[in-house]
Amino acid sequence: MSPRKAAALRGSDDALRDHLVTTAQRLIAEHGAPGLTVRAIARAAGVADGVLYNHFSDKDELLAAAVRSHVDAAHRALGELPTPGKGTVEENLRAYLTAGLALHRAVVPVFAALLSAPAVLTRLAELPGEQTDWRILLSDYLTGEQRLGRLAATADIDAATAVLVGICHDQVLSVLLPGSASVAPEPAAVVATLLAGIAVDQ
Repeated sequence: MSPRKAAALRGSDDALRDHLVTTAQRLIAEHGAPGLTVRAIARAAGVADGVLYNHFSDKDELLAAAVRSHVDAAHRALGELPTPGKGTVEENLRAYLTAGLALHRAVVPVFAALLSAPAVLTRLAELPGEQTDWRILLSDYLTGEQRLGRLAATADIDAATAVLVGICHDQVLSVLLPGSASVAPEPAAVVATLLAGIAVDQ
């Protein structure tokens, strides 16, 4: 960032704070959180080291804000997801699973980079998200379909949700962990298998 642009941002506290968060978010994605210093963030943002402390109590608070912003952006990128009663349950669940895989690919590597920075994760847990979590949206969708009678009344919605969340975790972690050999099943196959257990008997 040019010194001129950084100087212009200093005229707006909110703009400068957002710029610092965006810069930290980019550095986490590129280099991970461990070893990321205030000086490195300040240099990348084009500001003096002390400027960060005008907006954040310490580096951990800034990194937590950056990760929160990243997660919210990843949720917004999913767009509008299907609602109960519209389309078919099978098509809708494919859409949810596809969205879940995209979300996890975007956020899990960032969280993995923070495993050695528990203080940042603690701060992150204290920050409310701007977007409803995909897992909650999925569970609410399944509950809505069950109430409409389009899923079996005896279906365990929590278990069905956990299955789809687990697929997302498996696919992303298998890429991050060396030596993993997980084969990615097609969303259609996953959904068909799941519905065999929770669909209404015809």
